[in-house]
Amino acid sequence: MVLNTWGQVLQSSFQELWTGVIMFIPNLIVAIVILLIGWAIGAVVCSAIVKFMDMIKFDEALRKAGLGELVRKAGLNLHSGRFIGKIAEYFIVIAFLVASFDVLGLSQVTVFLQQIVLGYLPQLIIAVLILLIGSIVGDVMSRIVIASSRTAGLTSAHLLGTVTKWGIWVFAILIALSQMGIGGVFIQTIFTGFVVAVSLALGLSFGLGGQAAASRTIEKIHGEISHH
Repeated sequence: MVLNTWGQVLQSSFQELWTGVIMFIPNLIVAIVILLIGWAIGAVVCSAIVKFMDMIKFDEALRKAGLGELVRKAGLNLHSGRFIGKIAEYFIVIAFLVASFDVLGLSQVTVFLQQIVLGYLPQLIIAVLILLIGSIVGDVMSRIVIASSRTAGLTSAHLLGTVTKWGIWVFAILIALSQMGIGGVFIQTIFTGFVVAVSLALGLSFGLGGQAAASRTIEKIHGEISHH
């Protein structure tokens, strides 16, 4: 009786195990197929983004903005299309990976990927785009300010252009950090301090320059009065 009971228990256990394996294999195959489809779609999207960025010559604009030199100093190669394309590819793969885990019934892993990875990655992509656009806008505005200042005869044209560029860069960095949810109040405090510092610097520079101009004007008026 004892042997029969143990035999029945073992037989029942193996049957349940075999049934579980049989039921799991189709779900595993479906999960693998879903993941492979996501990988293929991600690769196609990455390739399309790289070609589009090369077509609009986005990297050339970044090099003109001075970002290429900063990247080279860091020991990296500037290829924004591949960078953005890879981020998009991994985002798509992770999205399909979530679907694969859902098919396998791994709900805890699915929740983790949805809340942590898929919830945070889009914010990171937007922050990177903000930084790239900010670098381009900063360079363009710097050139405009320098050209306008030279036309107006100002001697501090390069200073104004540099302040404009770095002001836009700092503003873009603060927006990017805010987009990622990093210290909103702290960022506002830094931005306020930066604006005050720039205002004081510009005020002092123009004030000191204005003293010399005012002195020359007074001397000129005094000379004209003396001649009369």
